[in-house]
Amino acid sequence: MSTVDSETLSQWYPLAMLEDLTEPHFQTMLLDRFIDVSRDDQGALQVLCGNRSLPVRERYGYLWTSLGEPVRDIPSIPEAEEPDRRLVCCGSIAVHSSGLRVVENFLDMAHFPFVHTNILGAEPETEVRRYQIETRDGGEEIWATDCTFFQPQAALSASGSILTDYTYRVAAPFSTLLYKTCPASPERQDVIALFVQPMTPTRSRAHPVMFLIDEASPLEGLVEFQQFIFLQDRIILENQRPRLMPLDGKYEIPTMADRSSVAYRRWLKAKGVTYGVLA
Repeated sequence: MSTVDSETLSQWYPLAMLEDLTEPHFQTMLLDRFIDVSRDDQGALQVLCGNRSLPVRERYGYLWTSLGEPVRDIPSIPEAEEPDRRLVCCGSIAVHSSGLRVVENFLDMAHFPFVHTNILGAEPETEVRRYQIETRDGGEEIWATDCTFFQPQAALSASGSILTDYTYRVAAPFSTLLYKTCPASPERQDVIALFVQPMTPTRSRAHPVMFLIDEASPLEGLVEFQQFIFLQDRIILENQRPRLMPLDGKYEIPTMADRSSVAYRRWLKAKGVTYGVLA
C-alpha cells in the first residue's frame, strides 16, 4: 500500500454515479484502499474502509467520500443551482494513468487539433494564444483565464466553427472545471467538470459531469459526445511515460502553451502532493 500525503488524503472524491447505485453492495478502490459501498436498513448510503465508516456526500449526481478529515468542502459550482441548466453525468471511465496526469491533460489546449481533430480543433489553427494564470481563494485554486481556441464543433449543439472562450479552474488536486462559450446562449457559459478518483498511483477513474444550457440535444447524445472526447484522451494518457506525474522540470520540457501545466505542477509541489507523483 502506497503512503498517501495528508493533502491528498483530506480531499473529497467521487466513487460512482448515484443512478448506478442500484445494487445492494459494490466495492471500488481509492488511494490504494478497498472501499465498500452499501445501504443501511433505512436505505441510506454508507461507505466503509475496512471497519471504518467514511463520510458520505451526494452532489452533482455522484456519491463522494474522503479517507481523511476534509478541511474544504466539495468544490462549489454555483451554476449547478441555475434552474435552466441540465445536469449531465457522463459515467465513470477507467484510465491506466496517474490521476494527476488526467487533470493535466484536461488543462491542455495544444492537443485539440491533433487528438480531437475536426471537433475541438483542426489544422492549421493550432496556435494556443497567450492566456493568464492566477491563484484564487487564498492559493487554494488555480485559474487560467482569457483562453481562446478555434473549434470546428465546440459542443454537440454547435452548428459550425467558432472561436471558443475558455476559463479553466483547478479546484482541488484531482478536481478541475472548464467554463466555455455556450453555442445555444453565447452570453453565458457551459460548465464541464472532471472529478478524478485516484485508485492507485498509476490507475484512476474519471468522472465527467456537465452543466449545460441545451434544451434540444438528447441526453444520450450529450453523454456519447463527451465520452467520445474523453476516450480519445485516454489513448494519449495510457501511452504517456512515465505514468506518474513528474513535478521536476528536468523530466519534461514545457512550452509557452503549457503554462497551465507548469502552474499546476508547481501548485501540487507547494501543497505537498506526492500521491501519483514521480519521486
